[in-house]
Amino acid sequence: MSERTINPVVKQVLELGPTLAFFLIYLRIKDETYMMGGVEYSGFIVATLIFIPILLVAMAILWAMTKTLSRMQIFTAFMVIFFGALTAWFNDERFFKMKTSIVYGCFAAILGFGLLRGRSYLEWVMGEFLPMKPEGWMILTKRITVMFIALAIANEVIWRTQSTELWVKLETFAFPAVLFLFLWGQIISLQQYLIEPDQQ
Repeated sequence: MSERTINPVVKQVLELGPTLAFFLIYLRIKDETYMMGGVEYSGFIVATLIFIPILLVAMAILWAMTKTLSRMQIFTAFMVIFFGALTAWFNDERFFKMKTSIVYGCFAAILGFGLLRGRSYLEWVMGEFLPMKPEGWMILTKRITVMFIALAIANEVIWRTQSTELWVKLETFAFPAVLFLFLWGQIISLQQYLIEPDQQ
């Protein structure tokens, strides 16, 4: 089934909306505690539990409108559900916080494995949207692998040493912004490897 195109603003809302919703819900209930099934849960854990269905609904709408989901979206959703469930089951917010480190670490491991085989798995994911010569993909993959490792380490340091509120703010805004700016900078620096439409 072919992919359908939708309004880019709607697409961004569906992709980024759940994370922003989690942030706003957390700010609203961060100082509250809730009793469920005889167990007391913090506002953070309740916000996490609310976030999961919001994410799944957004992904379902996105799939219904485009008939496609990226492998990264599916993997991230699985990790959110898995670690969200662990967070609730053990009533321990650390599981959801370490999820970010594991996601970035998995991305780095997958890309690194491809590099060891002399292949760019990043090209497999993004090649259709960013035509570039093979050598450019290898350079970009190496750099992004290092970036994912750095983000995983940064997340571990932050959630272990800083407040939950600071971690939520950085998780919601800083990490995505750093990754976006890094990717944008790399695309600019690798202009010589980009393939123009008339060259394809």
